[in-house]
Amino acid sequence: MALFLSAAGGTETLLADECRRLLGGAVRIEPGRGGVTVHGDAVAAMTLNLESRLAQRVLWPLADGPYRDEHDLYALARTVRWPDWITPRQTLRVDTSARASPLRSLHFAALRIKDAVCDALRDATGARPSVDTRDPDLPLLLHLGAAHATLYVDTSGEPLFKRGWRDAAAAGREVKGEAPLKETLAAAMLAAAGWQGRAEDLPLLDPCCGAGTIAIEAAQLACGIAPGAQRRFAFERLAPFRDHAAAWQALRRDARERVHAPAVAVFAGDVSFRMTDFAARNAERAGVATAIAFKTADALQRPPPAPRGVLMLNPPYGERIAPKGRGANAREGFTDAGGGDDFFAALAAHWKRHYGGWTAWVLSPDAQLPRRLRLKESRRVPLWNGPIECRLYRFDLVAGSARGARHAGD
Repeated sequence: MALFLSAAGGTETLLADECRRLLGGAVRIEPGRGGVTVHGDAVAAMTLNLESRLAQRVLWPLADGPYRDEHDLYALARTVRWPDWITPRQTLRVDTSARASPLRSLHFAALRIKDAVCDALRDATGARPSVDTRDPDLPLLLHLGAAHATLYVDTSGEPLFKRGWRDAAAAGREVKGEAPLKETLAAAMLAAAGWQGRAEDLPLLDPCCGAGTIAIEAAQLACGIAPGAQRRFAFERLAPFRDHAAAWQALRRDARERVHAPAVAVFAGDVSFRMTDFAARNAERAGVATAIAFKTADALQRPPPAPRGVLMLNPPYGERIAPKGRGANAREGFTDAGGGDDFFAALAAHWKRHYGGWTAWVLSPDAQLPRRLRLKESRRVPLWNGPIECRLYRFDLVAGSARGARHAGD
């Protein structure tokens, strides 16, 4: 099957490399726009759901072909043997994405796919399945191009950035207003930096950790914890995957047995006691509480926890970039010349005084970030945070220098 793994913009090549590591060089893997095509089987789909840190979904193709209107979509969906996938006692949902589609209503297109599934089940069994918009047994994705349609089963169910450890209720209650970094984007930052949690990768520090996402992803890498180890997947409820139940149990068992003590130290913290405490509780749910050394500290004052290492951060706005004690008077935003510029200039000065020999990776939508830091980047990697185009900047820190030294080979 030509599985399609959707991914955030800018991460496609990183995802292709990850798939090669997970599946081996014999599997044909083709990066493209918005994701990667993997020519694999059911076991490959299960492996990628369990092990991929960068993919958003693993999609299994069911049917594809030309279309002009919704009647063509209905006919396309009727070519699938739906009783092979679900029973009338199960549920389904159809989501639709489109690029240059001539159809006026994507909702009506999804409705026609749903009708085709229900009609096929009723013809075959005398009963039809129900729709469940929240947690369906069979999540379907219809992608419409200008004249070509493809229908997929979403084998993941919930998107793969939902690792199973984030407490949504606690996040809404305790960090109201925060926009947490998705786990897949944090993993992409680590992958772009070449940081894989090995001893030779050097200790990692996120001094503005927020909810702790970067540090938790890093600690799970350092401990060999599979990103999907704490969650369930849609394919587990689908008939075609039941024949591979033994293989799935073996994959989960191998993932559990692979967990080990951290191979490299991970440090994190925040100027806010509230955020550091929240991140520490997230780390506990993620199974890496003992693998991350948390410390509430001002990023502008925190000394390096090791002689050499990697700084990895997604700088926050507002109160959390102010020194402790100034939170109520913090000035907002990256582009506020009186607030953001002061913070970044002070941060760079602190790095130059104390973090010589370290490498800093900073994710930001601000094209002027190197100027604000008064550092010269040695690399910039385009990454998309949802609809926001960002850059992951690399700065090679030299003690006392206003410019980062360029890294050999970059």
